[in-house]
Order: sequence, then structure tokens, then C-alpha cells
Amino acid sequence: MKIGIISGSVREGRNSAHVARWVKEHSAAFETEDLSFEIVALADFNLPLLDSALLPGMANRNYDNDAQQAWSAKIDELDGYIVITPEYNHGVPGALKNAFDSLAPEWNGKPVAFVSYGADGGIRATEQWRQIVANFDMFDLRATVALSLFEELMGGNGLEPLERRAAEIEGLLTSITTTTRILTAGKAAVLGVNA
Repeated sequence: MKIGIISGSVREGRNSAHVARWVKEHSAAFETEDLSFEIVALADFNLPLLDSALLPGMANRNYDNDAQQAWSAKIDELDGYIVITPEYNHGVPGALKNAFDSLAPEWNGKPVAFVSYGADGGIRATEQWRQIVANFDMFDLRATVALSLFEELMGGNGLEPLERRAAEIEGLLTSITTTTRILTAGKAAVLGVNA
């Protein structure tokens, strides 16, 4: 099993890269022979705006362009997600929303947790994400981490999390690990295959 840590900003000097590395560092304690974590940087995929006449849910994982096809393959190989999301103007970032909208079956039925950041910890973005991922029948986990842009992120120069964040990220990682294991085993049992 593999859980993707999606670094969801594409801006130059993006804070999501610092946050993703911090999550990855903490995830090391949860890795086992059959479970790993991988940082997936949205910026590496250079996704165009979704403009295809064919809806992603009807494309059967066959997309119009190479970037979208590569994004599909990466997301499809993952069993669960930790989405690192900034909050832009009290909402979700456009590039990350476009990345979700560019796919469909790849997301379906998988667990997702959010680590947000912004002026108020990015909590408004996380609440909006909960509505968005419901459309994909994703299992949105309650455990979150909400980082302060002004107190913990150092103007693009790194992350200095508050002391309480260690317990919060441990709770989130416990939740995503447990849920991913249960859902993967359940899917395998239903399909009659090894997880």
C-alpha cells in the first residue's frame, strides 16, 4: 500500500513543499514492509486547465493530454492521500481544484486527510475540500492539521510548527494508515485478490 502526500501548491517558493517534507518526516514512523508514503508534488505535473469535451468520469482513464495521463497514473497507484492545501482568498487553490477535477475514478472510494495552512490555518479550504471529495465517494477523515501562515511558516523559508503539531500529525497519520489498511483489505476481500 502507498499513501500519497500531495503537495498542492504550484506557486514559486511554495510553502506546501515545506509542509509535505514535514509530513513525510513524521510518516517514517508509520512505514512498514507493506506501507509507504510518497510526496507527490502537483507542480511536477504541469496540468493544463481542464478543457476537454469528454468528462473525466467518462474517459475510462484515457485522457486527452500527456500531463493529465501522467497525473492519472500517479493518483491511481496510490491507496490513500494526505492533501497539503493552502487557503487562497478563503477557499481552495485553483490549481489543486483543477487537479481533482481532471480525474474521476482514480479518486473514488479512497481515504483522504488534509493538512492545511493559511492566515487562519487554512480551515476554510479544508471545509470546502470536504464537500468536493464527497463527490468522489472518498473517505474524508476527521483528523486534520491546520498550520498558521504567520506563526509557523516562515515566509517561504521553512516550517517551524507549534509544539502541539507533533500530536496532531501523529493522530492524522494513525487515522489515514488505519483507514487505508481497512479499506484496502475490504476491497481485496470483495474482489477476491491479495491486497
